[in-house]
Amino acid sequence: MPPLFATRPPAVQLVLILVVPAVFGTVAGVLLGVSAGAYWALQGLGVLGGFFAGLEHPTAADGADRGLLGGAVFGSFLLLAHAISGADAKVDLGQWPGVLIVFTSIAGALLGALGGARRAASERRSERPRQDSNLRPTA
Repeated sequence: MPPLFATRPPAVQLVLILVVPAVFGTVAGVLLGVSAGAYWALQGLGVLGGFFAGLEHPTAADGADRGLLGGAVFGSFLLLAHAISGADAKVDLGQWPGVLIVFTSIAGALLGALGGARRAASERRSERPRQDSNLRPTA
């Protein structure tokens, strides 16, 4: 498991929670006007990133909090970069593109929660005493 987010220095926390999703969203926003395939590939990487970010948290709730913020930052910078680029979107964002921020926030929260739940389950398993089925209790 990766180190817990809370154990990282504050500057690293800032980079992980704000800068990384902002840069990733910016790249995705630019690629939205270049290639549908590249845009969707980055979305797939974003799904993995959301889950793995959640692994840095001890509970599903903590992972969800991180994912909610990361998803909001990602979606906001994606739309901002796309608007600044001025390119026509290669993927249909629907009638209300701003809803994408809501979607990325919710998806980020769910992915972060999955990661946090996975870490919590792993830590619970490692704390349980191991039982060997070949050993029989002595009377």
